[in-house]
Amino acid sequence: MKTWADPIPAAVERLRAGGLVAFPTETVYGLGADALDPAAVAAIFRLKGRPADHPLIVHLPRSAPLEDWAREIPEAARDLAGRFWPGPLTLVLARRPRVPDAVTGGQDTVALRVPDHPLALELLAAFGSGIAAPSANRFGRVSPTRAEHVRAEFGAAAPLILDGGPCRVGLESTILDLSDAAPRLLRPGAVGARELEGVMGRPLAAEVAGAPRTPGALPAHYAPRARVILAAGAGEGLARARAEAARGARVGLLGAWQGALPAGVADLRLPAAPDAQARVLYDRLRQADRLGLEVVVALPPPAEGIGVALLDRLRRAAAKR
Repeated sequence: MKTWADPIPAAVERLRAGGLVAFPTETVYGLGADALDPAAVAAIFRLKGRPADHPLIVHLPRSAPLEDWAREIPEAARDLAGRFWPGPLTLVLARRPRVPDAVTGGQDTVALRVPDHPLALELLAAFGSGIAAPSANRFGRVSPTRAEHVRAEFGAAAPLILDGGPCRVGLESTILDLSDAAPRLLRPGAVGARELEGVMGRPLAAEVAGAPRTPGALPAHYAPRARVILAAGAGEGLARARAEAARGARVGLLGAWQGALPAGVADLRLPAAPDAQARVLYDRLRQADRLGLEVVVALPPPAEGIGVALLDRLRRAAAKR
C-alpha cells in the first residue's frame, strides 16, 4: 500500500479510481465521490444507507465555471456566488445533461457550492472537477464536525479521511433554490434570509409544494439515538429534565443556561453565543450517545441569525422517527 506525506495525492487517486474520500468543509465533514461517476456516487448511497432519490450537493473548485454544471444561470446566482463563495451557501440550478441522475435524485436540478475550507479547496483544485458529497454519517444521524466523528460513524468501513480539524461553522449549508423565477430558501444555514435578500434586492418567496428535493429536508433528521425533546424555554426545559430524571431515565439537558443542573441530569451545556452553539451542537448530540442517554431535553436558541438554522436542526432531531 502506498503511503503519502501529503494526503491530497492519495485522496485524488482514490477519487479518480471511483473510491470515496471524507473531507472537511467549514460546515460539516463530507463523504465525497467523483460527481460525474455514477458508480462512485452509488457507493456513497450504499455506505450511508441513503435513499436513492435524495440529491447530493456538488462541491466545486473555486475556478469551476457554473456553465459546466448548470444550463440556466440567473444573474442572482452570479451575484450570490460572488458574495458568498467560498462559503456555506448552496445554490439549486437547472442541471446540465452531463450531471448524473444519481447526483440529482433524478431531478432536473443540481445543488452546487464552493466550500470555505483550505483542505477542501486544495482537494478540489487537485482533483479538478466536482465532488458530490453529503455529510459523512449514516443516513438520518448526526452530522460529523470532526474527523473522529467520521471514524466512529463508519468504523472499519470508513473511507480515506482527510483530517482538517473541527469545522468552523458546524451546521450544514444554506440551500437556496434559483431554478424557478421565485427564489426560495429550502434549508436555513449560516447565510441568513436577510443576507440573501440584500444581495438579490428582492424578497424570498414562500416555499411551495413541488420545490426541488434537497438534503436534510426530511421532518426527522440529524438525530442521536436518544429521544430529543425540544422545550419552549429554559424553565420548561429544566422541569422536563427534572421529571425525566425522577422517573429514572438517563437524561441530559442541551442548551445555554446558567446555574446548577437538577440531580441526575447530564450536562450538555452550549455556549451563550449562537455562532458558538452551532460549532458544537452536533458534538454535544454525539456526546449524548457516548453517555448512553435515553432522553435529551433541548432548550431553544434565539430564532434569529444562525439561531434559525439551529432551531431547524433541533426540530428535526426531535421529530417522530
